[in-house]
Amino acid sequence: MSKRSQAINAMPPAVKSQLVTLGENLAIARKRRRESIKAWSTRIGISEPTLMRMEKGDPSVSLGAYATALWLIGRAPAIADLAAPEHDRGALEEAVRVAKARAVRKPASIAARLNEDTRK
Repeated sequence: MSKRSQAINAMPPAVKSQLVTLGENLAIARKRRRESIKAWSTRIGISEPTLMRMEKGDPSVSLGAYATALWLIGRAPAIADLAAPEHDRGALEEAVRVAKARAVRKPASIAARLNEDTRK
């Protein structure tokens, strides 16, 4: 089994659902523009069957095809923002946890405090 199919098989149901919604939204956008499957697939640079799979949310369709479709409807700028560091909640929480751990100082030992007193 290829790596790609393993990744698709391991995809959480919530992610699959989001891809289905994305595909449905792209189909709606195409239809609102009165574009045929043939014309739209040509503009994206994919085959008609691939476009039909994309509009069903097929995770095996390349990210490039999805990105080009988003570009056609004026949503390409949102792509880069999807994984922007400021939206990475897990990493931000970890950074705060590390900062708090560094800020908490252990009380100095008696020997260290005695040493400080003798230096004065």
